[in-house]
Amino acid sequence: MQLDQLVTFYKAMGDTTRIRILAILANGPLHGQALAGKLGVTPPTITHHMAKLREAALVYERRDKNTIYFYLHEANVKRLSQAIVDVLKHAKKGTEESLWEEEGKEAKEGGGKPVVESLQVLRTFYTADGRLKQIPAQRKKKLIVFEHMVRGLEKGRKYTEAQINEYIRQFHEDYATIRREFVMNHYMYREDGIYELNPEELWAKP
Repeated sequence: MQLDQLVTFYKAMGDTTRIRILAILANGPLHGQALAGKLGVTPPTITHHMAKLREAALVYERRDKNTIYFYLHEANVKRLSQAIVDVLKHAKKGTEESLWEEEGKEAKEGGGKPVVESLQVLRTFYTADGRLKQIPAQRKKKLIVFEHMVRGLEKGRKYTEAQINEYIRQFHEDYATIRREFVMNHYMYREDGIYELNPEELWAKP
């Protein structure tokens, strides 16, 4: 992860109104007018704050006819929140490099070619705001992409199919295909319409 992305995240979070917006969106998507009403601010104020949150990849939007709804990008919130802890761990080792660069460097020095390849795949198939550009055709790359995606899910939590669909849509529109891949590659198991993460040892490996 680039350090400037982490800085953008914390700048976006350094405003009480934006934190309140994220807290409201945690309960479900809303359009700008509804957010303005709940917060007691004007629609242009909401537009300003949503631009900052989009820049930090904390929200995404979908259009329903003529109305744009805003969604909390839960996976990115978790990933960026954890990133500062990871940076501090690296700082203790005496490095000021970005987490992505440091991981790649350590992998190269230790002969960890698979790790370097994984980072390259993630950079290739994910946009800067965490969206999946396309599902890779090659199985090895596909598994790297999906493993990155499922790591945002909570261990031990039971998800309905609708919840899994909405989670996947944060990354890509084809939630049905990716949801099936989660099960086929043993990242998750499904029983009576309920999904739960499998132990990592069962996950298909590249």
